[in-house]
Amino acid sequence: MSAVDDCFARLRSQGKKAFLPFVTAGDPSLAVTAQLLQVLQEAGCALAELGIPYSDPIADGPVIQDSYARALNSGIKLREIMQMVSQAKSHLTMPLVSMISYSIIQRIGADKFLDDSLAAGLAGSIVPDLLVEEADDLRQRCRARDYSLIHLVTPTTPPDRMLRIAESSSGFIYFVSVTGITGVRTELPADVVDRVAWLRERTELPICIGFGISRPEHVRLLAPVADGLIVGSAIVRALAEHSDIQQGLAAVRTLVQQLIAALAEYTDL
Repeated sequence: MSAVDDCFARLRSQGKKAFLPFVTAGDPSLAVTAQLLQVLQEAGCALAELGIPYSDPIADGPVIQDSYARALNSGIKLREIMQMVSQAKSHLTMPLVSMISYSIIQRIGADKFLDDSLAAGLAGSIVPDLLVEEADDLRQRCRARDYSLIHLVTPTTPPDRMLRIAESSSGFIYFVSVTGITGVRTELPADVVDRVAWLRERTELPICIGFGISRPEHVRLLAPVADGLIVGSAIVRALAEHSDIQQGLAAVRTLVQQLIAALAEYTDL
């Protein structure tokens, strides 16, 4: 079992749901990212996603695109991100997974990427541009290492393909709540609840919903059918809106604590 599996098994035994923040590695610096991860753990996050900046984001909206640009403009390198993760993990108990383009994995080589990720302390990866039909090779290498490979289900994914994605994923399934790119939304589509509930009855794998979540009312809409909720743009924006880093970290802490408090209303036990 990977650290992600262990995390969800522990949460289920406690009747709890997971809050998963997304942060961009290196925005505005790797030192701040390390501080941010510590703040997120202290606020009660179960695990965290670390976005690996990429020049051609796949499904990211303007907030995360801008954060990737800021990080890339600083000259950040993947090996520096891995070094930061390795150092930060000595103070973290929550698992970390990366959100990374498959083109980066291809360039490095799957074995080296997985070995470097595990050595740094990452427990899995979300690879949004890797089709499940083309993931057999990477999936086998991940399973051999107890490294979670998390696939995405979108609002346009047909039911039979949702089942294939569920069978192929490990760690959890990333259920995208809205059609389109990441970003804060005023309202979320109500049918996402029915779609997640349908899949919930057909897989034991944890299902975490992401995209568009930024408010306690969003959490209350989705929490009854989800094992976890993912928040990215709202967190990245809260940090970016403050030129003073400590004020930015405090804003993120307040936002995350509000959302986790809403999620805690749905403890199953």
